[in-house]
Amino acid sequence: MPKLTLTDFVDIVARSGTRKATKVAGVKNRPAYSPATDFYKPIRDGLADIHKNSKPKSALKDILRTLTDPKKQANYPTIVAGYAKWWGRKTFEWFDPPSSVFTSAGIDVVVNPELGLEFNGRPHVIKLYFKGEPLTKNRITIVTQLMEAELRQNSPEGALMAVLDTRTSKLIPGSAVSPVVTAILQAELAYIAALWPNV
Repeated sequence: MPKLTLTDFVDIVARSGTRKATKVAGVKNRPAYSPATDFYKPIRDGLADIHKNSKPKSALKDILRTLTDPKKQANYPTIVAGYAKWWGRKTFEWFDPPSSVFTSAGIDVVVNPELGLEFNGRPHVIKLYFKGEPLTKNRITIVTQLMEAELRQNSPEGALMAVLDTRTSKLIPGSAVSPVVTAILQAELAYIAALWPNV
């Protein structure tokens, strides 16, 4: 059974026509996952480590000190600055974020938010967005709908599902599960399933 990351799935859904098919082919035929080629892994892991271990906001700078890749050196400072701005004066309490798999048409989509943070009196299950391209409403809807549908039952009571656009310091909350959106996502997975053997 093919398995997609949530980012893969969002990237496919966001495209149309031949660009969508090209993206599916790219996901299917790329090399097996390697941490060494995961561009945002150091910052994902770094942010989670900071909160798990109750480190101060100043520890964000430590993420930048270890970088040797010029592309990371060019991109990470903007992300860290945006994250620090969003952090502000909040006081966080860590909890392990839930994860799950959304399955339809024989395709698995891994739903795995990076952060579980309680602040302002409410638990937040947060998917981090690092890319430089604008975070569209369509992308937000896909991510938060899958989080709401798959993670709600294993989340703390009253948890808010949200996407954090790290570069713009904006936390965007999700909304209740929509049957229409769920049907759309199932249709997208049916499309991927039909295309998968032929690319």
